[in-house]
Amino acid sequence: MDMWHYENELHKQGYDIIAGTDEAGRGPLFGPVVAACVALPKDFHLEGLNDSKKLSEKKRNEFYKYLTKKTIYGIGIVNAEEIDKINIYEASRKAMMLAIKEVQKQICIECVLSDAMPMDIDVPVIPIIKGDAKSMSIAAASVIAKVTRDKIMYEIDKKHPEYDFKNHKGYPTQSHMEAIEKYGLIEGYRKTYAPVQNYIETGNCKKGNQNDNK
Repeated sequence: MDMWHYENELHKQGYDIIAGTDEAGRGPLFGPVVAACVALPKDFHLEGLNDSKKLSEKKRNEFYKYLTKKTIYGIGIVNAEEIDKINIYEASRKAMMLAIKEVQKQICIECVLSDAMPMDIDVPVIPIIKGDAKSMSIAAASVIAKVTRDKIMYEIDKKHPEYDFKNHKGYPTQSHMEAIEKYGLIEGYRKTYAPVQNYIETGNCKKGNQNDNK
């Protein structure tokens, strides 16, 4: 698919400054959800830019350096405590809106392309399912959001290496859940997520597997 299709159609309709927004970190048991909003210049070109999940970490980091130099972007971060209060869907929306506001401080956005997220803001929003693989602006946001969140997890790993955050980034891998059961919870866990909730209630991340033989 032409990754510029949505942007080009909007330009034809008279929109000039178009931004894309996406988030990273809906699934992890630990850490914040991070969103980015990116406005690309009309002459922007970056060969190979796509959905961050389709890129290697090395390539994401290369693109991140380029994007943060060549684009206007903003970051929105919502922590685990807030995620537990309002749920991950609303937290993702909030993070995107925070990122959009950061860009709006720098330029006047006329339209926003989002990765399947409707938002009630003062400019038109076009939610696109799997937008990070269909829109260059959203793909750029997905890379910045992902790399920003990974950087946060690397810093946390330095403080708590026993949890191995640098490798699983907070996602519910087997080794991560075993670390929770061995070392307990630290600040930053999403207590409404099932494995963490199960640990709080039973001492195990998997429901119903404590004291089965008693």
